[in-house]
Amino acid sequence: MSIKNTCLPMEIETVTDTTVPNHDETEIESTEFEKNQKRYQDLISTFPHVKGWGFKDPFIRYGGHWWIQTILEGSLYAQEFFQARPSDFFICSYLKTGTTWLKSLTFIIANRSRFDDSTNPLLKRNPHELIPFLEIEFPLFPQVDSLKDKGNTLFSTHMSYKSLPDSVVKKGCKMVYIWRDPKDTFISLWHFFQKKRSDSGPLDSLENCFDMFCKGFSGYGPYLDHVLAYWKAPQENPDKILFLKYETLSADPLPHVKRLAEFMGYRFTDEEEKNGVVEKVVNLCSFETLKNLEANK
Repeated sequence: MSIKNTCLPMEIETVTDTTVPNHDETEIESTEFEKNQKRYQDLISTFPHVKGWGFKDPFIRYGGHWWIQTILEGSLYAQEFFQARPSDFFICSYLKTGTTWLKSLTFIIANRSRFDDSTNPLLKRNPHELIPFLEIEFPLFPQVDSLKDKGNTLFSTHMSYKSLPDSVVKKGCKMVYIWRDPKDTFISLWHFFQKKRSDSGPLDSLENCFDMFCKGFSGYGPYLDHVLAYWKAPQENPDKILFLKYETLSADPLPHVKRLAEFMGYRFTDEEEKNGVVEKVVNLCSFETLKNLEANK
């Protein structure tokens, strides 16, 4: 039985209600970003700069921690112009902590009534194409297919909690945050940048990069500060942020996927659980399935 056929519509406001700007509006947004980008670049040029992990691009000090310039430009634009809606849902994380997996799970959970097993976009498209990064794609939204889809209000970000656009918190948007063992996070991050060194310049030694990582010299600031800020946030808004650990989710995904679905407003029905829909979601989003898809190679 397919996921689609066993999913019942929820009787609450869901994270897939949205309004898409018309063609003229998206053209204006694109022009606005290009106009503001030079202003951001001029401002960033006045901030402290230090050598990065051997890349040609330095780290830049802003808002109490270090950034990479392209990410900082996008974050400044998002802080200034992004207007969240109460129905928007955010997947928040540090780099290389399980973002792709969590994006896959949230997309399938939120859209399981829209697609059957054979037509799910996750089978043909990378999860990052389906859920845009706030600080990366937001300036390019006119070209992002996921914004044109009227049924999508899922966003993701690696921005620290205090760097989020004000409207995200003020509008009461729900967030799920995933974190991972710091050592594993660094190793995964280092290998990720190793693969990109041809585009960004040579990478420093693992030892030097690890030393910088421990001192907070990383693209989104100190890792533990990033985690702790999101960890403390639910104390102020306990119903708005779900905190997940990658290793715990990996060891026993079923109960945590059910918990995630309920938090999002897409609780699995008794019939769905009886028909194995939760297991289908987990299997479709598994590492083995995702790595074998052409879109992720």
